[in-house]
Amino acid sequence: MAMKSVCVYCGSNSGQDPAFVAAARAVGETLAGRGVRLVYGGGQVGLMGEMADAALAAGGEVHGVIPEFLALKEIAHMELTQLHVVRSMHARKAKMVELSEGFIALPGGIGTMEELFEVWTWAQLGQHRHPVGLLNVEGYYDELVAFLDKMTGQGFLAPGHRGALFVADTVDKLLDGFDAYEAPDADVRIKTGQT
Repeated sequence: MAMKSVCVYCGSNSGQDPAFVAAARAVGETLAGRGVRLVYGGGQVGLMGEMADAALAAGGEVHGVIPEFLALKEIAHMELTQLHVVRSMHARKAKMVELSEGFIALPGGIGTMEELFEVWTWAQLGQHRHPVGLLNVEGYYDELVAFLDKMTGQGFLAPGHRGALFVADTVDKLLDGFDAYEAPDADVRIKTGQT
């Protein structure tokens, strides 16, 4: 069953490579073309703004989620289908997960990394059963992927959970993988009531 909404984490800057902007716009256009609602951080600048504008121009539905204190810094996008203004970063991330059935990280900085790893950890712990993916534009995430493979080889990340993170160089490949996704068993060793 095809997803109805995908959350995308990405930079509030555009980065140095024009391919990053092109990829962000392609994500927006592709989601709109597939009838998938875009959920993102609500900003009008950087890759966030490029992606949202492309989705809107293609007739897509776009929901932004932004905390009050960032509404001015990231310049909240006021032309979205819906803009959710929340109190904190914690509330932002929780709302984005609530609204989404899949998660993609485009190139970005430490905020993008933090969001990616949190939502992937939540999947590992069984807090949601949705797919998570990296859009590896121009090899941006090559070193991270190599480190994750090292982490798996050293026994800190189970192969099933490593395999649950999709990595692709186009959004279509990611979304096709998402459509066929089956969540691995949650990695929870202590059950409720145990100490």
